[in-house]
Amino acid sequence: MSALHRSLAVVACLVLAVSAAAQPRDYATFSTDDEANNIEVFRLASPSVVNITNSRIVRSFYSLNPQAVPQGNGSGFIWSGDGYIVTNFHVIQQADSVTVTLQDGSTHAAAVRGVDPDKDLAVLKIDAGGRELKPVEPGDSALLEVGRKVIAIGDPFGLDTTMTVGVVSALGREIDSLSGRKIRDVIQTDAAINPGNSGGPLLNSLGQLVGVNTAIFSPSGANSGIGFAIPVNTVKRVVPELIEHGRVQTPFLGITRMPQPGYYRRLWGIEGVIVLDVVEGAGPQRAGMRGLSRDRLGRIALGDVIVAINGEAIANEDDLASMLERYRDGDTVTVTTLRDNRRTEYQIELLAPASR
Repeated sequence: MSALHRSLAVVACLVLAVSAAAQPRDYATFSTDDEANNIEVFRLASPSVVNITNSRIVRSFYSLNPQAVPQGNGSGFIWSGDGYIVTNFHVIQQADSVTVTLQDGSTHAAAVRGVDPDKDLAVLKIDAGGRELKPVEPGDSALLEVGRKVIAIGDPFGLDTTMTVGVVSALGREIDSLSGRKIRDVIQTDAAINPGNSGGPLLNSLGQLVGVNTAIFSPSGANSGIGFAIPVNTVKRVVPELIEHGRVQTPFLGITRMPQPGYYRRLWGIEGVIVLDVVEGAGPQRAGMRGLSRDRLGRIALGDVIVAINGEAIANEDDLASMLERYRDGDTVTVTTLRDNRRTEYQIELLAPASR
């Protein structure tokens, strides 16, 4: 090709490029890949998100007649097509009545089916009157990585179905529940989570549930870019038990524990769970485990201090409770204790929760 032909070809390419750039793009149909994903996730998941309001019955100051007073609102999501709704425990705590508003604007009285204050989860049941309910699709929180995109949908400040987008900022966080127990393996995100988002879903880029939005870290109470969500793998374990039993069926070891155990651990310079007493007829008593006693001078003498279950270290009561959640009644576990500086192992069969 001659130099003239090459020059003409370059000019033609430039003309075509300028012409293409000059063509107006249709914003209604144009979107980046990330925008398209956000739009699709919202379209798929928002029908599963509900608004939850709770009320308490109080007496009027003037007439003394009881009346329902709104206490607050939050979010939730449809767990199953037969009317089960998942939200945070703190969203419905102390409520005398709970109302669920669906995406179509219809409102439905909700019954509390089960609660787990230790994990800040609650399950509600509604009769949708024949309406088709679209459950959220559960994902797998074990597959999350720091940097993965997440999407929060909820009703912050009572505003209908709002979406915020962010990333997983950290994994394996711990936060305190209302019961004082630690919620473990919590997801931290910078997706804006404001008052009213509580109980709503945290979704991955496939629109799958990866967490339940539960708290923010903020001195002012508003979003500061640090939000927390309960991982869906915890939700998948807890919710079926709440539906079936109304509470989590954590088995019973057969011991009673110290009141204010942290004080006594510091006082005696020990780590583990101090056995206050053993339940008569339960496995620990039959195996020879001992609680506190008094010596001939009336001084308190330590008995067994639980330091491990099935070889995993137990530092405190929270560790013990989290460990027992992995098992069911009838399971046998190896309980390692210290007594008089001697390690002893006991084979203990766990009891049903009703045996407490």
